[in-house]
Amino acid sequence: MNVKITTNFLGMKTIASKLPTNLGAAAGLRVTTALLAVLVASTMPVSVGGGLRAQSSVGPTFSQTGPAAEAYGAAQNYPIPERGRGLAGLPQELLVGLHSHYDQVRPVRAVPTSDAPSPLKRAPRQITPVYAYDGRIKSIADYLSSHPATGLLIARDDTILYEHYQYARTDRDRFASWSMAKTVLGLLVGIAVSEGAIGSLNDVASKYVPELRDTEYGATPIRALLQMSSGVLFIETYQPGDDVSKLGAAVFAPDGVGGLEVLKRFNTRVAPPGTRFNYSSADSEVLGLVLRRAVGMTLTEYLSTRIWKKLGAEADAAWDVDSTGQEITFCCMVATLRDWARLGLMLANDGAWNGQQIVPRQWILDATTTTSNSYLAPGGQMATIGYGYQVWISPGERRRFSLQGIRGQVMVVDPLSRLVLVHTAVRLNAAPGPANVELAALITAVIAQYGLR
Repeated sequence: MNVKITTNFLGMKTIASKLPTNLGAAAGLRVTTALLAVLVASTMPVSVGGGLRAQSSVGPTFSQTGPAAEAYGAAQNYPIPERGRGLAGLPQELLVGLHSHYDQVRPVRAVPTSDAPSPLKRAPRQITPVYAYDGRIKSIADYLSSHPATGLLIARDDTILYEHYQYARTDRDRFASWSMAKTVLGLLVGIAVSEGAIGSLNDVASKYVPELRDTEYGATPIRALLQMSSGVLFIETYQPGDDVSKLGAAVFAPDGVGGLEVLKRFNTRVAPPGTRFNYSSADSEVLGLVLRRAVGMTLTEYLSTRIWKKLGAEADAAWDVDSTGQEITFCCMVATLRDWARLGLMLANDGAWNGQQIVPRQWILDATTTTSNSYLAPGGQMATIGYGYQVWISPGERRRFSLQGIRGQVMVVDPLSRLVLVHTAVRLNAAPGPANVELAALITAVIAQYGLR
């Protein structure tokens, strides 16, 4: 299958197959200037349909159903896959259960939090944003009624503006992040650099993981790994037989060889390090091995002590581990929706939260910006989207970035307004697709109506 990476107007990654029926990032997006003017200028209350309404009571809202609920297993109370079952090829009726109870299916290691959660306020009423899409003005309920989002939370500063759950999920569930965890990994690397555990981003991986000596990954600088620019051949299309499938088999199978051993098999260099972007979960897996050796403790302990407890997360998180006990660092951290939001709000405040600087401010700035002439900048190698240190960078003069995972896991951070949107979902297609376009329209509208400063 021939695959290309394109982007929509917000800069979210979209993989579109070159087929006669191709639906690329631009397909389905019909927003006129007049509609956008109405959208941004609108200040009138919006009637919210689909079983939702503006809430005057404090607290999140819950729905027992969602789009195609029966196909997602509503009659069976959204069943959870049996423990140890493989993650590939799961039927639709198991997706909700997997994504909200991942820790009951996979071997995970806890990321303990503190006993004092940081408070999050609530707006007196949930916001009712409207957005322009496909020639129509739509409400947030229109979005939820047509997309399989398990949770959607919008927050600004320390205040929750909107929080809703579908498919009988609750605010107690810990949602799978998939590749959103890559950005968490990048933050931990920044902390390790500030603590001196990692000497320099110019250090090559084999300095910390000598088992990778005499391999192409071993000769790759840490900076190139952070920027998905190792130059090592790795094909990630989410199609059967691609390289990420091989990586997954090695780390998810109970008898798998684990991340370290499988990485030695990806040993063909196609570009010098730091010269060409190629989205590669193997780059993140190498980075996780480097970090683990550099800090001398499990990454769950490092995450707990350096970020999670300081955030004042309200619940323990957890991270999947392979058969060797190494965290699977290209994915697979779980946390509650509000704790994902706390992480995003910390990022929106350039690493500060709960009365302290958790991640060095300069690291956050370096991680989420690029120079205009860089191949990683929006409009460079990847059309409009850009890439930083394990994080996606949106186009435009205003700094904005996002964490993204397969099947619709997205967190968008707008530092200027300190607004964060967290979206968890159970899309049928693992790869990003046209659904990202409508989500991007909603996000842009939310920032325009409730976040512009």
